Amino acid sequence: MSESARRSKLEITLAVLKAVDGGETKPTKIMYASNMSWNLTQKVFADLVEQELLELEEVHGRGRSTKRYSITEKGKNVLDYFEGAKTLLQI
Repeated sequence: MSESARRSKLEITLAVLKAVDGGETKPTKIMYASNMSWNLTQKVFADLVEQELLELEEVHGRGRSTKRYSITEKGKNVLDYFEGAKTLLQI
């Protein structure tokens, strides 16, 4: 990937928020929907949970636990704000 094709942190953040808002809850599905590596995905999840844009829930069942992510109200507001800005700027 060339330097000019790299996504900004904001673009990556919005891609993750959009995937979760669109119904993806499992980390791997979010990773694929956002087109990211696993290491980057883990860092982004940690940042977004810390900023209270995503909420992490550990679901226990069948002798193991699974992680599920959901978008918070703050996360929805951020996503709506930047999607609205794209519309205004016609990007």
